[in-house]
Amino acid sequence: MKRPLLMPSACALAVAFAMPSMVFAADDGAKVERIEVTGSRIKRTDIEGPSPIQSIDKDDIANMGFDNLQQLLERMPANGSGAFSTRGNSQDSTANGAASISLRGLGPDATLVLINGRRATISSFAEGITNSFVDINNIPVSAIERIDILKDGASAIYGSDAIAGVVNIILKKDIEGLEINLGYGEASGTSYDEKTASMVWGTKSEKGSASVIVDYFKNSTLGADELGRFGTANQSPYGGEDFRSSRGFPGYFYVDGEITIDPACPPNQNVDDEVCVFDYGPYNLVIPEAERVGAIGQFEYHFSDDVTGFMELAAQHNTSKAGGAATPLDEDAGLTVPGSHPNNPFGMDIDIGRFRTVDAGPRRWDIESDTMRMVLGLRGTLNEWDWEVSAQKGRSESTQTGDRSQGWVRVDFLQAEIDAGRYNPFGGTINSPEVIDAITTSLVRQGTSHMTSYDASITGQAFTIGDRDIMLAAGMEYREEDVSDVPDDQFQRGLIFGTEAVSAAASRDQWAAYMEFSIPVADNFEVDVAGRYDHYSDFGSTTNPKIAFQWGVTEDITARGSWSTGFRAPSLAQIGLGPSEESSFFIDSYRCASDNVDCKALDYNTVFAGNSDLDPEESKTWNLGVIWAPSQRMDIGLDYYSITQDNKIDKQPLGQIYAANCNDQNSSICERLTPQPGQTLGPIDVIHSSFINISSQEVEGIDLSAHYGFELDSYGDLKFGLEYSYLINFEKDGRDWTGEYKYPLNRWLLTSNWTMDNFAANLNVSYVGEFEDTPDIDFDGTLDFDWYQSRMVDSQVLVDASASYRFNDTVKWTVGVNNLLDEEPPFAIGDGDTDLYGYVISVHNPMGRYIYTKVQVNF
Repeated sequence: MKRPLLMPSACALAVAFAMPSMVFAADDGAKVERIEVTGSRIKRTDIEGPSPIQSIDKDDIANMGFDNLQQLLERMPANGSGAFSTRGNSQDSTANGAASISLRGLGPDATLVLINGRRATISSFAEGITNSFVDINNIPVSAIERIDILKDGASAIYGSDAIAGVVNIILKKDIEGLEINLGYGEASGTSYDEKTASMVWGTKSEKGSASVIVDYFKNSTLGADELGRFGTANQSPYGGEDFRSSRGFPGYFYVDGEITIDPACPPNQNVDDEVCVFDYGPYNLVIPEAERVGAIGQFEYHFSDDVTGFMELAAQHNTSKAGGAATPLDEDAGLTVPGSHPNNPFGMDIDIGRFRTVDAGPRRWDIESDTMRMVLGLRGTLNEWDWEVSAQKGRSESTQTGDRSQGWVRVDFLQAEIDAGRYNPFGGTINSPEVIDAITTSLVRQGTSHMTSYDASITGQAFTIGDRDIMLAAGMEYREEDVSDVPDDQFQRGLIFGTEAVSAAASRDQWAAYMEFSIPVADNFEVDVAGRYDHYSDFGSTTNPKIAFQWGVTEDITARGSWSTGFRAPSLAQIGLGPSEESSFFIDSYRCASDNVDCKALDYNTVFAGNSDLDPEESKTWNLGVIWAPSQRMDIGLDYYSITQDNKIDKQPLGQIYAANCNDQNSSICERLTPQPGQTLGPIDVIHSSFINISSQEVEGIDLSAHYGFELDSYGDLKFGLEYSYLINFEKDGRDWTGEYKYPLNRWLLTSNWTMDNFAANLNVSYVGEFEDTPDIDFDGTLDFDWYQSRMVDSQVLVDASASYRFNDTVKWTVGVNNLLDEEPPFAIGDGDTDLYGYVISVHNPMGRYIYTKVQVNF
């Protein structure tokens, strides 16, 4: 029987589902092949183990209907807050064109992503300035055999980053023949569409095997201007906030030292006669255009019965776009207008305060990313011990470019055109193409990430106590890695404004040794003990143990549990960050109280720098669960988990920095511009911050998985699956986030599959529960959700359906609909940071009904 989704690791039947070709009966005296499973280095005769694993195989993936790994994984209940995607990513502080997974809501840097059990190279562009992660967009869906989601801490097995768990992506191999897949889909009511194509080829012989997978994916742009009320930063007509920018078109000026808005500022953009706001929302790329081409090859050669050589080669080329509204300029640009300017309505020399060059067009990036991976190794058997040695090289390179037609304005060029009287900054004027060409420029941002690693391991029977075999796995690893993120020189010289530029450069090396024992204490009780020592060239050393058990209480009931410690090394971006910017909306309450100005949420810049003295984050994890499998067609699993993460690296809280420094006009941390006549405080220019070991996180919850299948006599087979995750508690920095912004109590996914002869149909229902809205209710820069209660963001139910028919051994046709009921994202006021458009970007997808069709041809 094939399960629709998630095979509990403690269910004996999982062996037949996950790796049917790898386990051989020993009744006739034949040798039993042992395999390595996710979460353990010890090779076993089945995939059972003491840790909870959600396994999604290639048929499950096909039934879900997604050709994008990020879209597939965001349906999984274990994936929570902190995950991000291309959706809404549009500035330099983000990893444009990339996507991540965040198990348990602890963040993408707390989830370790493996490919075939090995680490992958991190993205060369960090997310949120310093969050290093593996870009799952570099892994084509057509190449995946299965995805194992280990929902347990695993630093004792794999080292850094495995605090919340591990996502192990196993690629297809042992393929015979040729398979070609073509697909097309489009979102109703918009111009968005996706095109896919893949070729899977493989051959096997007595001496080895070879497989090659080539994949192509392309999607068009889904612009915010196509989403109606979800495409504007002014959500006040719908019950939300007005997050329009203070960098306006028209703008405001300093006339005789006093802020004076442009006389042409429309009344609906005029705020307190000081700011002429601008709606940047329609210029946002909700899903940017992207194109991905990749190839993966896996090869094995048997030198003898005991020695096999293997090689993995992978290359991926991705292109995408990102961008935002036209260049926003503020006082730091130092722009002036002479009194002799022919369009100057004030007749005197003035300074430009805040202004936006809308006539130059929206800013757009073209992004190219190239990822390469090569693994070479030998594995074999020596005196009943399995051994393996391998070397891996990985590289990720990303380049963002913008040309003169893509809205990139240089302030010195602009000043020259203003001085010459050719550029008119007044009245919302659209200047001529010749003048626009004179003020714009081309630019480039380049990022690189490298990893070189070597490992050696052995596993086998260490010794025997009585009649019980004690199994052992041991090994050593060495890894070198570096990252570099270099913005355009024009950014660093202060000639380009309005983008959150990031600069970073760092490198390190690391070595580790580990050991794991599997001890069968009784026929129905097994204990696993593991430990790992890691030494890093920057922060030093750490040792992490793990102990776990599996107890066959009865033939139908299995209990399991584990306890472990874990760690996450500071990311290279956190260590080697150069001056880097991001902006956020909040109310300058000090200036509002003293001078009665800036009394609404406006956008202010924060400049960050790295910290080479950071310590690693530390964690403690424990799980306790039980599986009931009364038959081959039914199983129910229930697991309780608890993760405590201390010493977490985070930004210094903006609210604390503001409270301590921004009531001082002369502060060097919260820098202000010169106050207006009669005022005490000038507008905030920039706030300086860094990263420190300050945070803590604690999460506990319950996972429920259930599967049931039955025969319908002559009407085929029907199967159901349920994955449910309940959040009991989520605390961060001593604050209870349970049920708060982005942390719903309930998430679940219900799957169903009906097959009859050559026909198959699938119906999947995913649910994200309600949670409280904005965590900063008064938008003063200080989180206050634990003192005040905001409105609730409604729950959302999405229904996906598909059907397929195999005409013969050669052709299979599939049609499907994701978001069958065309559900809109539930309304949210937002957080004044990333969620500004009336919904929570990282939780809810604004794309409506998506209809697709696919054809599979086998030769």
